[in-house]
Amino acid sequence: MRTARLSIRVANLDCEHEAAAIERGLKEAPGVTGLKIYPKSAKVEIEYSPDHIGPEQLKEQLKSLGFPPLEGGPLPSAPKPWRNPKVITSVVSGVLLLIGWLLGLAGLPPLVSLVTYIAAMLIGGYYFGREAIEELVFEREIGIELLMALAAVVAAIMGQAAEGAMLVFLYSISEAAEGYTEEKTRSAIKALMDLAPKFALVKRDGREVEIPVEEIQVGDVFLVKPGQSVPTDGKVIAGASDVNEAPITGESMPVEKAPGDPVFAGSLNGQGLLEAQATKAFADNTLSRIIRMVEEAQERKGKSQRFIERFGKKYSPAVLLIGVLIAVVPPLLFAALWSTWILRATVFIVAAAPCALVISIPITLVATLRTAARKGVLIKGGVYVEELARVTVVALDKTGTLTSGEPQVTEVVPLRDEAEMFSEETILQMAAAIESGSEHPLARAIVLHAEEKKLPFKRPEQFRSLTGAGAQAVIDGRTHYVGSPAFFEQQLQLSLDGVRQTIEQMQQAGKTVVAIGTDQTILGLIALRDQIRPNARKAIDALHRLGVKQIVMLTGDNQRTARAIASELGIDRVFAELKPEDKVRIVKELAEKEGHVAMVGDGVNDAPALAEATVGVAMGAAGTDVAMETADVVLMADDLEKLVYALQLARRNQKVVRQNLALSALVISALVVGAVSGVFTLPIAVLGHELSEFVVIGSGLRMLKA
Repeated sequence: MRTARLSIRVANLDCEHEAAAIERGLKEAPGVTGLKIYPKSAKVEIEYSPDHIGPEQLKEQLKSLGFPPLEGGPLPSAPKPWRNPKVITSVVSGVLLLIGWLLGLAGLPPLVSLVTYIAAMLIGGYYFGREAIEELVFEREIGIELLMALAAVVAAIMGQAAEGAMLVFLYSISEAAEGYTEEKTRSAIKALMDLAPKFALVKRDGREVEIPVEEIQVGDVFLVKPGQSVPTDGKVIAGASDVNEAPITGESMPVEKAPGDPVFAGSLNGQGLLEAQATKAFADNTLSRIIRMVEEAQERKGKSQRFIERFGKKYSPAVLLIGVLIAVVPPLLFAALWSTWILRATVFIVAAAPCALVISIPITLVATLRTAARKGVLIKGGVYVEELARVTVVALDKTGTLTSGEPQVTEVVPLRDEAEMFSEETILQMAAAIESGSEHPLARAIVLHAEEKKLPFKRPEQFRSLTGAGAQAVIDGRTHYVGSPAFFEQQLQLSLDGVRQTIEQMQQAGKTVVAIGTDQTILGLIALRDQIRPNARKAIDALHRLGVKQIVMLTGDNQRTARAIASELGIDRVFAELKPEDKVRIVKELAEKEGHVAMVGDGVNDAPALAEATVGVAMGAAGTDVAMETADVVLMADDLEKLVYALQLARRNQKVVRQNLALSALVISALVVGAVSGVFTLPIAVLGHELSEFVVIGSGLRMLKA
């Protein structure tokens, strides 16, 4: 069967109740084959059969359910308070409550005030009362809304209509505020969406045309003027400028861009004019993928959140059952007054309702995920925030993580010939002339070093690659060789006695040594090394200060190079000369012996080890599809300090969650004791319940601060 997909944002979608309403309304619709709802992003994804239903019909159905589609895909904004039905009904309820109280003071018949209080309850409780009934009927669940509705009704029946109306009014305020709280947590996503310009200046048919960014095609050439945002991922083909990539990678300093360099959607151009060719359509560019990943991540719940939700589903019915027992057992067994214990049971139900407890974790996790994304760290769900906070061992790939992944020349050492002493420049020119015919990474590094020093060199004659050893070519009529010292010793039968100590010193420092010479003598040595990232040592020290028990380096490089780099960085343990399957085995052993392991790699050749670790972290993944897909946590920039930030943020999240849980449990316990003992009246229980909920929300939103 032919299927299509509709992804659309809708209004009025702020919570799980509303998501359930959409699911009930659409899942049985003819032609709908799949449905995914993202309440935290106000997005609905519908898989459907075009032979049975079309996108316009689906939009009409969403509109009829009370969730009108938003054209253009923006995140919905909460309506102004005076246009928000929940706010209006809450205000009307409060006004009626006040009027009823004033009518009572004026000495009018109690019936008049009673009618006013009942009207306040019906109007103020319309939305959460409807949710309670739908949840009970369709989901077969007893929720917090049902507890509140029953408490209000019982209070009115027992002659405390004013208290029941106050309960409804105060709870309706929290319901009305829900959309505004959700909008606050959506701020980071909105900021990301606002990074991309709405239009792009594209070259087509020899003219510059302004088109919507959604219409950019792969291969289009677009212009980015000074101060403008890059519309989609591309490669610079003309111009040079400094580009601020902080919104995408979290990199604080502008990055210089020249022809051949990549640019990412949402980054901000500096002073120069850039001409770039699109490598990704708008829907597939780095910024769009970041937004998509954050939206999906915030729907993935952590273990503690799932536990609290399961607990809440059993806890609420238990509260109702205990409330019934409190109401009936004392009068039946101890001849106590029915009115007294029914009222205490009502107060107990309100006091024990787990609103603050249930909301304490999700509000904090969502804020954490969005703050991390804003700083260039993508965490793919609440479960990984929790796992990051528990990490005790960090395993690091060497190449591309601790080092730049590109060898660089560090030393050029000329050696005396029988007749003359060559200069560093001459040795480098000779080596570059030979290596210019090779594609080996070491060869490219030598050629690049000569070019940076602006040293001219001839193209090689009769170039020949020596597999696994080096290369040879004719320079000025004589054959010269570039290769490992072992090649000169074993293949050309030259003695290393005069240079062996120098070579060993370089190798002890973790450098690769290349020799240049003829079949008669070695003329010079060139030392190269994969350079350590500038802030790697700082990041390792910070990880130690955070309390990480072990920092381990995993590499396929030789033992000598690995140990030299580990010693320089302060790494605790080194495993060298590893194959990919060896890395997997070591990560598994570390997890079994030491606890929670975070494996940091490039997300491509380290994918098996990333999957085996408690948390797989891909580094420098901006623009890299594989890295963004394979890891649990994605560091968009080549910056190891982002890992430190991620661990700090995760631990801070857990601290706030624990504070919120403790506060919620303390308030509920105090209110329950006060309710059962008769110390607290219904208004006090309601005030305590609602205030604790707002305090927990405010506490969780602290995680929006970087």
